[in-house]
Amino acid sequence: MYHFIVGRKLRRAFGDINAGAYERVLPQFAATHRHVMHGHHPLAGERHTMNSTAQWYARLARLLPGLKFDIDAIAVTGWPWRTVATVTWKDRFALPDGSTGSNQGVHEFELRWGRVHKLEIHCDTAKLENYCRSMAASGIAEAAAAPISDA
Repeated sequence: MYHFIVGRKLRRAFGDINAGAYERVLPQFAATHRHVMHGHHPLAGERHTMNSTAQWYARLARLLPGLKFDIDAIAVTGWPWRTVATVTWKDRFALPDGSTGSNQGVHEFELRWGRVHKLEIHCDTAKLENYCRSMAASGIAEAAAAPISDA
């Protein structure tokens, strides 16, 4: 039953992102946490504070407007004091030229007593880097910005 509840909570969080309600995602994080996205692009880096993670989600909303996730699978293991969950997904978002971008990947979570203590995002970073280069070339300065990182 516990794993079912965690899975439902994760689906709700992705639903909040799909609705553009990023402000509902942030309270799920512990005050000190590890939020990582790999690659060499403006969404890469490692964050440990609510402030830097909030900045990251705000940038995500600006760079990938209309971001929608389609969840393929959720796997949950462990107990309330240390739960590990993975969410495999495909996404899509609007690009400045009116076309649609997409990616696929995995979110890897570690939860403790219902709070996210670690979120590591794995996706096709080369694809994301190319989208950002294209956006920067079209005049979106933030698409060439340094990652938000406090590590």
